[in-house]
Amino acid sequence: MTSLQLRTDPSQLDAGADVLLDWFDDDKAASTVRYKPEFLKGLRPSPTAMDLLRLGGAVFCTDKVVKRAAAQDLWTRDLHLQVPVSDVALWEGAKSELVKALSFLSGDRWDLTFVSSGVGSASAGALASEFDAVSLFSGGLDSLAGVIDLLEEGRNLLLVGHHDSSLTSTKQKLLYRELVRAYGSHRLCLRSLYLRPGHRRKGQARPLPVGGVENTTRSRSFLFFAAGIAVADALGSRVPLYVPENGFIGINVPLTPARAGSLSTRTTHPLYMHRMAEALALLGLDRTIENPYRLLTKGELLAQNSNSALLQHLAPKSISCSHPEAPRWAKKPQGNCGYCYPCLIRRASMHHIGIDQFRRRYAWDALNDTNLLQTSSKRGRSLRALTASLGRPERREDVLLNGRIPNGETTAFFDVYCRGRAELRAWLAGAGPALRRRL
Repeated sequence: MTSLQLRTDPSQLDAGADVLLDWFDDDKAASTVRYKPEFLKGLRPSPTAMDLLRLGGAVFCTDKVVKRAAAQDLWTRDLHLQVPVSDVALWEGAKSELVKALSFLSGDRWDLTFVSSGVGSASAGALASEFDAVSLFSGGLDSLAGVIDLLEEGRNLLLVGHHDSSLTSTKQKLLYRELVRAYGSHRLCLRSLYLRPGHRRKGQARPLPVGGVENTTRSRSFLFFAAGIAVADALGSRVPLYVPENGFIGINVPLTPARAGSLSTRTTHPLYMHRMAEALALLGLDRTIENPYRLLTKGELLAQNSNSALLQHLAPKSISCSHPEAPRWAKKPQGNCGYCYPCLIRRASMHHIGIDQFRRRYAWDALNDTNLLQTSSKRGRSLRALTASLGRPERREDVLLNGRIPNGETTAFFDVYCRGRAELRAWLAGAGPALRRRL
């Protein structure tokens, strides 16, 4: 087991954990968590919502600094995290649901310990604001379409992004500027959270371990949710949080048995969403969390957009890629790689509305690049797995491979699964000769 301790004030004692995560707003030089406090400028989340944001940051940094390669099965880690909170009893009551949510999300064995931060638990109160909804804004295609739909409904939005690299931040800001140009700066505002493990500095009590970071980062969704909740909490109890994500990638049925479990991401899986809602309710943060596209495919999400002209104009500028910085190692422009599973789904969805184009939009062309079909090509693993998967008939139990579906919605998500695979087949019908032979 790897033990980690989060400290939010230098006066908190070092408990001797394996890794010390120091997050000091007033002493950046001593911090091992890099965070820009401008994210919450002018906003006052309640102490519990701030605790959640701190927990989210600690979870994300834990995920990054503890390598999966050291685990016995090269994946599943035993992680014990101590976090200071404003109301220990309140957090202990939600501990079981939080552990379930985190363990399901990242595929690790989590244990949480809560200690007093010395901060009072009284509510900070909401500020008067012109914004009546908060929406997560990743810079991806789904979040872009979701924001356009909400703006067309008349919502005034505070967008919440997260980045730990300049590329993601650049894309979010670019799309935000385009949306402001279309709807006006009075209709929306972007708050982008910059948070990541910090580099070693002289002023740190105990610098973080050396040797690079873990790149799987399955816990990013937890931090993203925590950031959205903190902002929505500061705006008032009736302000909803929107999480725009299509249902096909939500259930994310593994393409092969080797990708079962958390090896296939569970960012918005129905079971994860259910467990998060349960934990938030126990913490008194039970606000409305809505995903309008939970039972739609990505293509259907795009086709039903209420401003299709704007969406089609901005869609090429969004990023849906698992590793958008990878093309630079092949001396190609950074952005959508074109060969990861999210990129394949993206192209199929854009084909569904008639705007799929390879040129200048993807680093590799999955439909025609024969190198991706070679078994020696690591880049082609998702494409080869997809073509093999599409050769098998859909089974109802497939949608349970990445986790059970709560609330009796297995049939509804099975229908989404079938329609999503139909979109992929329709797109692949335009493949080059080599890929068609494989199909």
